[in-house]
Amino acid sequence: MMVIIGWVLALAGIFGGYAAGGGHLAALMQPLEVVMIFGGAGGAFVAANTMHGVKHTLSGLASCFKGSKYSKAFYMNLLGLLFELLAKVRKEGLMSLENDVEEPDKSAIFGKYPEIMADHHVIEFITDYLRLMVGGNLNALEIENLMDNELETHHHEAMHSSHAVAKLADGMPAFGIVAAVMGVVHTMESLDKPPQELGILIAHALVGTFMGILLSYGFVAPLATVLEGKADEGSKVFQTIKVVLLASLNGFAPQVCVEFGRKVLFSTERPNFRELEEDIKSRKGK
Repeated sequence: MMVIIGWVLALAGIFGGYAAGGGHLAALMQPLEVVMIFGGAGGAFVAANTMHGVKHTLSGLASCFKGSKYSKAFYMNLLGLLFELLAKVRKEGLMSLENDVEEPDKSAIFGKYPEIMADHHVIEFITDYLRLMVGGNLNALEIENLMDNELETHHHEAMHSSHAVAKLADGMPAFGIVAAVMGVVHTMESLDKPPQELGILIAHALVGTFMGILLSYGFVAPLATVLEGKADEGSKVFQTIKVVLLASLNGFAPQVCVEFGRKVLFSTERPNFRELEEDIKSRKGK
């Protein structure tokens, strides 16, 4: 929603100021210039990416117009899930989680959290490391190193869309110049026309430069920033899980472990200590 509001404000400010100064908006309506800019930039984008990269970027662009699913309620549920799993470990031992880890869709604990279950990446991350804790001989430092490597890989993949769109934005002013140069070439072919018509042709050519810069910095570059923020939000989920599980491996009580996880959250989604404590108490009574 904020993306659309920002675009509207940009258009209102730029075109409103131009019109208020006596400019004719019709002179800026040059669809062929836009086609050349988007066509050139789109072709370069496809040439620079694999098919997987193109699909990943397009799906990421769709998410720019949706709110974040990683709300305070989501994290309360995530910490609640981790608390219940670790409380079971503390009471019955690590081996008691074997069935929950192998078949989370049939687990009574996981089944309480449909919002978390809907994110298969999160569930896979939790179950993979619980499985290592149950059946592996790895210590906390070895698991932490493995987690760090996986998180680095995940963040690198998540940032691909942002980098691809940022490079697309960087190239659009240049394609605007290409469109303008082609307009100038067309003008030079028409030197036999009267000065008034030549002036119109030159104006049309200059619109290409204007549109390239506007589309780049006003529309495409902000999307790259939004995608970067969404990648950071997605990485924060896995970082939270990592901190909680490592705290458990180091012998802390489940309630202390989820407090570790709470402390790494962004301030906009982080519940306060009292909220988390009351939520944990309510889960204990269920």
